[in-house]
Amino acid sequence: MSVKNAFYAQSGGVTAVINASACGVIETARKHSDKIGTVYAGRNGIIGALTEELIDTSKESDENIAALKTTPSGGFGSCRFKLKSLEENKREYERLIEVFKAHNIGYFFYNGGGDSADTCYKVSQLSEKMGFPVQAIHVPKTVDNDLPITDNCPGFGSVAKYIAVSTLEASYDVRSMAATSTKIFVIEVMGRHAGWIAAAGALVEDYGIPVVTLFPEVEFNQEKFLAAVDAKVKEHGYCTIVVSEGAHWPDGKFLAEQGTRDSFGHAQLGGAAPVVANIIKDALGYKFHWAVADYLQRAARHLASASDVEQAYALGEAGVNFALDGDNSIMPTVVRTSNNPYTWEIGKAPLSEVANVEKMMPMEFISEDGFGITDGCKEYLYPLMQGEAYPEYDDNGMPKYVTLDNVSVDKKLDNFEI
Repeated sequence: MSVKNAFYAQSGGVTAVINASACGVIETARKHSDKIGTVYAGRNGIIGALTEELIDTSKESDENIAALKTTPSGGFGSCRFKLKSLEENKREYERLIEVFKAHNIGYFFYNGGGDSADTCYKVSQLSEKMGFPVQAIHVPKTVDNDLPITDNCPGFGSVAKYIAVSTLEASYDVRSMAATSTKIFVIEVMGRHAGWIAAAGALVEDYGIPVVTLFPEVEFNQEKFLAAVDAKVKEHGYCTIVVSEGAHWPDGKFLAEQGTRDSFGHAQLGGAAPVVANIIKDALGYKFHWAVADYLQRAARHLASASDVEQAYALGEAGVNFALDGDNSIMPTVVRTSNNPYTWEIGKAPLSEVANVEKMMPMEFISEDGFGITDGCKEYLYPLMQGEAYPEYDDNGMPKYVTLDNVSVDKKLDNFEI
């Protein structure tokens, strides 16, 4: 088996543990230097491949690569850039193969969500046709937890832990002030079409918190919602609302829609919390506070789930091992084997069954009134949040996070306009 180099890239919104997957890929590749040469990383994701902005990870020390496991965000830079279909823009895919050929890259590890699974699948198909086979492995990542086949996605468990804990803490605050001040706290969480993160916020019900949750899977019924909130306040003196950014009206319009689009063509969201808070204020008159978790929820490495960190690393490691075994166009998956105690193993799924498939939260996970979660949902969620994997802290009380040198590789091709 001839020695080929590898290309690794991070895609889409980064997470508290995507760097742990990068660590898994690079450390495992280094153990197999007889089969995998240099691991190049894309500077700012797949754009780095198109523009030939490659990072030579062999220039990083073993200590720096190991430190990725406890560092949030994307160590090599990520991007929101979706390659068009092969029919629409074949030149981009051909450019990828040209760059791979120029740098003797035979392995492509793409760490991302649904859009990157689609790109990975197309690259594996086209490379064969162009006479330069590339083993394309998709390493799963998404805080939305919406990739199919895998039990869960790295990044989600840590977001779930952060949101559950933050919702609990803020609810304690509201409870202490409710007699004379704030009676409503609204927290907005990520989740465009799937309510997994919102469901994590709903877990505070188990800790005595009156909570109403708004999921993307359930149409927003204003009258029913206000009645539920009012009943909670009358019984408990206060109420917490967890709203997914993807909560929408019966006509399909997002509560948070701003009329703008991101680079993937998705509606730009953000602002459901103040909308919901003002609906309550106008109808019921309760004083409120609201918060948008936004980047905080996905960057919170200080409160990462140990289970999530372990799985993120293991899936990066498995991606390399699958490639060395000859696999192509697949995604390593998490297979749950038991809830209590929580046990799991590594599986794999063909990218043809992963690309462009979105996994919603099952309706049996949502309570009958549409505002809470079932015991089955709790049994699914709690194991993913288990354990703490704290980073080391310095003498100033700040976490020790690594910033890589990210040394560039000399270009061999002409410039390419995106």
